[in-house]
Amino acid sequence: MSGVRPWQSNASPVSPAAGSIMRVCWLVSKDGRHQPIRLAHAVCVMIGRSPETKITDKKCSRHQVQLKADYNKGYVLVKQLGINPSYVNSEDLRRDQEVKLKPGQDLYVVNRLYPYTIRFEEGTSDRDTLSPKRTHEEICPNSSSKMSNKHLKTEDSNPRQYHTFNSKSEEKKEKTKDGHLAENSSNSVTLVNSSDASGQKDFKGMWSQGLKVSMQDPKMQVYKDDKVVVIKDKYPKARFHWLVLPWESLSNLKVVRRDHLTLLQHMHQVGQKLVQECLDTDTLKFRLGYHAIPSMSHIHLHVISQDFDSPCLKTKKHWNSFNTDYFLESEDVMKMVEQNGKVTVKDGIAELLKLPLMCHVCQQQQSTIPQLKQHLKKHLS
Repeated sequence: MSGVRPWQSNASPVSPAAGSIMRVCWLVSKDGRHQPIRLAHAVCVMIGRSPETKITDKKCSRHQVQLKADYNKGYVLVKQLGINPSYVNSEDLRRDQEVKLKPGQDLYVVNRLYPYTIRFEEGTSDRDTLSPKRTHEEICPNSSSKMSNKHLKTEDSNPRQYHTFNSKSEEKKEKTKDGHLAENSSNSVTLVNSSDASGQKDFKGMWSQGLKVSMQDPKMQVYKDDKVVVIKDKYPKARFHWLVLPWESLSNLKVVRRDHLTLLQHMHQVGQKLVQECLDTDTLKFRLGYHAIPSMSHIHLHVISQDFDSPCLKTKKHWNSFNTDYFLESEDVMKMVEQNGKVTVKDGIAELLKLPLMCHVCQQQQSTIPQLKQHLKKHLS
């Protein structure tokens, strides 16, 4: 097992400024049953009887304790959930009782058995500033040009592998047994390592929270400051496709108010800077905007080139989400917030995703995505 990638809650994460130290918290099995489990900031993770912890004791519930790390204060909040007692050092916990677990203290999952401790580590990110001008070779996804993609290339075409364990053997185990759980601030619990019986509904809930994990991953970060972080889209819909996300917890445009205008303006400015530093700006156009009804939780500004040359663009929904009024221009969003104090989305806007495929350059209708992509090559040449 290589650790857990749990889901980020809606609590505000640690907001590292450029060049700052980034903390990591590990849950360490003192008897060496498995490798350390990473506890992300403000993420609720369930620990108990499971293939990942290798605890098979029937007296230990599958959801024995809930752990939530606080990177700012340097401790993990432990909440007793199981019937049989857990212990922090010599203190036994009552059901629903919460206790702070600090470095140097021991957590016994059940009946003074299965000891764990926590360890906070620090390290710097190597992507704290925007790099110089980016070439097409550096950021282009695998497309017909077959160029390498340093900033946007995905590790795998299977989205599930980003949200479970890395180990293939663990992926096989999840088909028959339950694993860890994560909980967001709205108290809805979704499986991190789920069985097939949990169904696609649970997986969709996990996937929608994926941005909150990616924005904390130094490997995904292209730029960050004290207000925002820029990450590469895991499934880019064009040669250049970034997401600008605020550190502040904002689920979507519905919660945006006039107080957030300065933040939206900063997000827009960062997006513009990305475009300016792209070497292909002489040949490619860019748009900055938001999806009216985003599929991913946590507000994010798309910065996307208009070539739409990407193997990840596969469906009519993909195309229409960027080439109809479903895509809200960043400047229009800022204007709405400034004038009305909120963002208004038209009723029935989701129906735009079902419109026929129309070329965004010449407005010629195409029957299928492959035909559309072939047609777009005329405009790119």
